[in-house]
Amino acid sequence: MAAAVAAGVGRLRGALRRPTRWRSPSRRLLSSAPRPAPAAAVRDAFLSFFRDRHGHRLVPSASVRPRGDPSLLFVNAGMNQFKPIFLGTVDPRSEMAGFRRVANSQKCVRAGGRHSDLEDVGRDLSHHTFFEMLGNWAFGGEYFKEEACSMAWELLTQVYGIPEDRLWVSYFGGDPKAGLAPDLESRDIWLSLGVPASRILSFGPQENFWEMGDTGPCGPCSEIHYDLAGGVGNPQLVELWNLVFIQHNREADGSLQTLPQQHVDTGMGLERLVAVLQGRRSTYDTDLFSPLLDAIHQGSGAPPYLGRVGAADTGHTDTAYRVVADHIRTLTVCIADGVYPGMSGAPLVLRQILRRAVRFSAEVLRAPPGFLGSLVPVVVETLGAAYPELRKNPAQIANLVSEDEDAFLASLQRGRQVIDRTLKSLGPSDVFPAEVAWSLSLSGNLGLPLDLVALMLEEKGVQLDSAGLERLAQEEAQHRAQQAEPVQEQGLQLHVHALGELQRRGVPLTDDSPKYNYSLRPNGGYEFGACEAQVLQLYTEDGAAVASIGGGQRCGLLLDKTNFYAEQGGQASDRGYLVRVGQQDVLFPVARARVYGGFVLHEAVAPECLQVGDQVQLHVDKAWRLGCMEKHTATHLLSWALRQTLGPGTEQRGSHLSPEQLRFDVTTQVPLTSQQLQAVEGTVQEAVRQDKPVYVEEVALAFTALVPGLRSLDEVYPDPVRVVSVGVPVAQALDPASKAALQTSVELCCGTHLLRTGAVGDLVITGERQLAKGITRLLAVTGEQAQQAREVGQSLAQEVEAAAERLSRGSQDVVAAQRLSKNMGHLTVAVDNAVMPQWQRRELQATLKLLQRRANTAIRKLEKGQAAEKAQELLERHTKGPLIVDTVPTESLSVLVKVVRQLCEQASSTSVLLLSPQPLGKVLCACQVAQGATPTFTAEAWALAVCSHMGGKAWGSQVVAQGTGSTADLDAVLSTARAYALNQL
Repeated sequence: MAAAVAAGVGRLRGALRRPTRWRSPSRRLLSSAPRPAPAAAVRDAFLSFFRDRHGHRLVPSASVRPRGDPSLLFVNAGMNQFKPIFLGTVDPRSEMAGFRRVANSQKCVRAGGRHSDLEDVGRDLSHHTFFEMLGNWAFGGEYFKEEACSMAWELLTQVYGIPEDRLWVSYFGGDPKAGLAPDLESRDIWLSLGVPASRILSFGPQENFWEMGDTGPCGPCSEIHYDLAGGVGNPQLVELWNLVFIQHNREADGSLQTLPQQHVDTGMGLERLVAVLQGRRSTYDTDLFSPLLDAIHQGSGAPPYLGRVGAADTGHTDTAYRVVADHIRTLTVCIADGVYPGMSGAPLVLRQILRRAVRFSAEVLRAPPGFLGSLVPVVVETLGAAYPELRKNPAQIANLVSEDEDAFLASLQRGRQVIDRTLKSLGPSDVFPAEVAWSLSLSGNLGLPLDLVALMLEEKGVQLDSAGLERLAQEEAQHRAQQAEPVQEQGLQLHVHALGELQRRGVPLTDDSPKYNYSLRPNGGYEFGACEAQVLQLYTEDGAAVASIGGGQRCGLLLDKTNFYAEQGGQASDRGYLVRVGQQDVLFPVARARVYGGFVLHEAVAPECLQVGDQVQLHVDKAWRLGCMEKHTATHLLSWALRQTLGPGTEQRGSHLSPEQLRFDVTTQVPLTSQQLQAVEGTVQEAVRQDKPVYVEEVALAFTALVPGLRSLDEVYPDPVRVVSVGVPVAQALDPASKAALQTSVELCCGTHLLRTGAVGDLVITGERQLAKGITRLLAVTGEQAQQAREVGQSLAQEVEAAAERLSRGSQDVVAAQRLSKNMGHLTVAVDNAVMPQWQRRELQATLKLLQRRANTAIRKLEKGQAAEKAQELLERHTKGPLIVDTVPTESLSVLVKVVRQLCEQASSTSVLLLSPQPLGKVLCACQVAQGATPTFTAEAWALAVCSHMGGKAWGSQVVAQGTGSTADLDAVLSTARAYALNQL
């Protein structure tokens, strides 16, 4: 019997470690009970319960965009907005500092980063990228385990009416390695609430110990699970509610310290709770999703949703329903909160989500173009009452979704053609080539997310070459690093003999004027046209001229014309792909283009045969080019703003730009002040805010020589030369009488630029250093990156201000003062390394330096006072004699050393060794030998003998020493210390 029980518990633990995926027929009700309240009523009941019955303050949901927290792509838990309270960094004067018990429903997104459900969405009946987290919190010991468990049990069983026999609970079973005992308190609380011992399970730290990160607040958690089986057969448990009891702090050395204040942090997913209350096997069968699924059916004309998964879902129709329904919720919420599809960070993840939705909508559901945007009002209708921000501008959200859908459909069609053609050439056991997948991806040319490519292949029963993809990702990272800080690269190039041969044969120079053929659409997007060209020459990787090439070889291509920008003038090269005219399903990826004596060499990979004379069509990577255009126009504005701020004698000494950032070298007599950096940014922001037109014209080089204020670098310019003027037509800018070039940015430039300044978005100078005497290098970011940098700076400024306020209020507790000092150190490191406004970094660094000095002074004063008290207690306990060996309770080695010194000052003929036991068996040690001790009796040797006995280490001098170790038998260590000293004395 005992063996059967043990086996049953083992199966249950296995079920909990492998969360149940709701794969049963999803349309079936779990019971025949009357349909419970809709999701909106479930959400309201949660909030009302904590507000009306238990005095909680209701706090609005934070934006899904984390404000000033670069560690997160999206807000992914209800506790994110309360981090300052958990970390002890909250400003004492802020509204949040007064929070004691609060509750809310938080919008959460788990996609990208460490916590991502994106690839699982659609495959089963429970995963989502957007979900709502119901939570209640108690801060500063307002209440703890007993109240949290009682409230949760009351809500689930009495308010929601869930049968008690369907609920199981788990608690933390301890971690001997970390010295953590089982959380028997939680177990006993559940028993007292009437939960049978047979439905209470214990688990280790992986399941039931919550941590915010590698360091910081943490603690045991207790989870409430619902049994889908209802007592029939083996339990099928799904987690409903997680109750976290924050009572420890994970230190940088991995040790755990007890927090002075305890907190409660709970979270329960609304979607899963509603599924349970509405008797559904799937979250997609609740009224949170049914309006969307109905709208998808009506708008796409696809067969009705049946809730099938796996092999039963023939044609993947139901998978597509779930993907589209989930993703349009995520898109609507994120865009309403100011996260737009883009090229890096959270915007890149959102772009990936949008493109996955487009693929399933267009290819699986066969929905018409513009279909996704038509679903936005359904999301707003479902969630708008709970989150009013969704109702502010739903039409703008729908338009943005539709525009990106329209832009991606052509790429999706071409990507499908490439995949189908490649599959025809593979053998039964071949993997799909990584190079082809990469060329289709967001990092390549067509913008198909790699996970989507893998999914499209999985539907065909083909595996992707994952090892090859990892290699290509590493190469991409190296390439981006080189673009940010360019170095002289080896590889494909046209050497002098190759150029001479081209000239001897009369090969014409490359016509690269098509690189300027782009236009601004009415909706604000850019249209980049393709370019048709002829292959004039091919080169192998070692530089040999050949007539044809293929087989996946890396090669160089010379064309009669190109729309690729070849790296020059500080602007990074374009990248993209080309196809043979008439054959759209084979992509030839182009990694970069360089110019040699007027010939543009394209560095490409030839998956199939390419020959001299072939007609090809070139496509630039639009997002990459647009990023370069944005940075180049921003560079001109920055140059002009520096002259406005520092004076007309300010000269540019170089620049380099890529989609990630721009680098600008400028002459300066002295380093820029914080005020000057702010002024420069303000000048650029004003030009961006005005959304000025950018005029570009070619003019005779001689005509530009005498124009006052016209900027040119120490370079050789073509004749005619391109002139770029911001806000003023070129003819007016070049009129010497107008002096317009003194009042705006007017430069000679062969780069590609925005057509209006508004698309720059913002500019933030994030770094500054002296290259040489009189030359300063500035680093800057624009657009979304600039906005994130300002948010990070604002968040750090608030943390510094909060730390200053806590310091000004003082503390009588050494541990609290040391924790505050340590927080200053962490803040200093964060400020030093954050991507944030440089002017703000300087100001915060200066403030933190002063605060750290004040904090250290306060600590020394407190430690001295505490040491005096402890020394007096010891003197009263010990009669005068040659030796004091004892224990002292203190958490600080510094205090322990001060106690030893004060004892020896007051009893100069006494040698002193003190030990202080710490959590988890650790022991601090400090000692000092008397002035008249024998020469062989040294403090260093004494401490070493004692700490070696504890398996630790010691350091110091002949007079004073200290050390650490670990022991479970403190009396034995004290005896060792006494015996050693008496033997020496």
